[in-house]
Amino acid sequence: MSNIILQFIFSFFASFSFGILFNIPRKHLIASGVTGACAWLTYYILFNALEIDPLIANFAGAIMLTSFSIFFTKKFHAPMIVFVTCGLIPLVPGGKAYEAVRNIVESDYSKALDAGFQAALISFSIAMGIILTEMFYEIFRNISKRGRDNTHAS
Repeated sequence: MSNIILQFIFSFFASFSFGILFNIPRKHLIASGVTGACAWLTYYILFNALEIDPLIANFAGAIMLTSFSIFFTKKFHAPMIVFVTCGLIPLVPGGKAYEAVRNIVESDYSKALDAGFQAALISFSIAMGIILTEMFYEIFRNISKRGRDNTHAS
C-alpha cells in the first residue's frame, strides 16, 4: 500500500513539474498532476499487481488520462491539451526508447529492434486509448445533446 502512495506522489510531481516546464497556467498544475498520477496508478496496478500485459495496462492508463482530462477541461473551461500533455508524461515509454538507442550504440541491433518495437507498440496503445476515449465521449455528448434538443422541440 505504501508503494502505491509513493507511485502516486512521484507520478503527480512528474506531471506537475512538466506542467511548470510547459508553462501551463498555475491554476491547472494540481489538476494536471492528479491526471498524470491517476493515469500512472491505473497502469501500475494493472501491470504490477494484476500482471496484465503492458499494452493493455497502458491503454487503460490512457483511458484514465483522457477521462480525467475531459473532467478537468469541463471544470476549468480549459483546453484538453493542457491536461493530456502533462498527464501523459508518466506513461511515456522512455525507458524502452532509451534501451533501444543504447543497444544501437552498442551495435546490438536485434535487441535495439525489439526494444524500439516495444516502445512503438506502447506508444500506439496510449494513442489509441486517448483517441478512442475522446471519440466515445464526443459520440455520447452528441447523442445526449440531440436527445435534449428533441425534448425541447416537442
